[in-house]
Amino acid sequence: MKRIAIGLQYDGQAWHGYQKQDHGLTVQDKLEQAILAFATVPLATTCAGRTDAGVHASEQVVHFDTELTRLPHAWVRGINAFLPPSIGVRWAKELDGDPTAENFFHARFSAQARTYHYVLYNHQVRSPLLNGRAGFYHHPLDVERMRAAVRPLIGTHDFSTFRAAHCQAKSPVKLMHDIQIRRQGDLIIFTLKANAFLHHMVRNLVGSLVYIGQGREDVGWMAELLAAKNRQLAAPTFMPDGLYLAKIDYDEKWALPLETASQLPWF
Repeated sequence: MKRIAIGLQYDGQAWHGYQKQDHGLTVQDKLEQAILAFATVPLATTCAGRTDAGVHASEQVVHFDTELTRLPHAWVRGINAFLPPSIGVRWAKELDGDPTAENFFHARFSAQARTYHYVLYNHQVRSPLLNGRAGFYHHPLDVERMRAAVRPLIGTHDFSTFRAAHCQAKSPVKLMHDIQIRRQGDLIIFTLKANAFLHHMVRNLVGSLVYIGQGREDVGWMAELLAAKNRQLAAPTFMPDGLYLAKIDYDEKWALPLETASQLPWF
């Protein structure tokens, strides 16, 4: 038995999230259908992190186990031949060792950190060219206020205030490694890196930061929300359009051919 890891990119606009559903309109559904068409046997997949409807991925990592022998480029080209244009395999690697071993590579459990980008178009009028690819907010936003507000979020904290009601995570405690906020013209890019994220955590954080950036709430409000551990006190969940799963960090021993270019194709 061999374990194959693949790197996946997708435009989430057409899909009802990553995880399989009965209607079959998810990224995982389409990926496993493509693998079946190429390999002629059904192969179950496991991903590094599930994404919601409308959310994109510039680097999703997936693994599956198989007894088939194929070269890495054959997996890439063969699976891509059966995928729709909005989903694509970027690379594949056969991992050496025993997939049944407890400490063997696992797309989800071996991940050391995950990075998300949220791209927000901050302009008086929406742009149809960014429809589905960036969030939108029409009031001017102060990036410096938002940068100051995120400082208390760095480190290990209980992020219950920013957790969706139906989140299935066992614990709300996560380690936030870094949050960067930069403006490029009319675009504001939020980059968040943590060991793991709760359901809707990034979009809930962005929603509250927008309130602060607009001046609707004080800079210290974010620290108050974090301490309160009460989802009802924070801003509404922001739209999914501008959210990108951008990078998954693994131990270098796995030597995965991860993406090295910008995780946002327009930068």
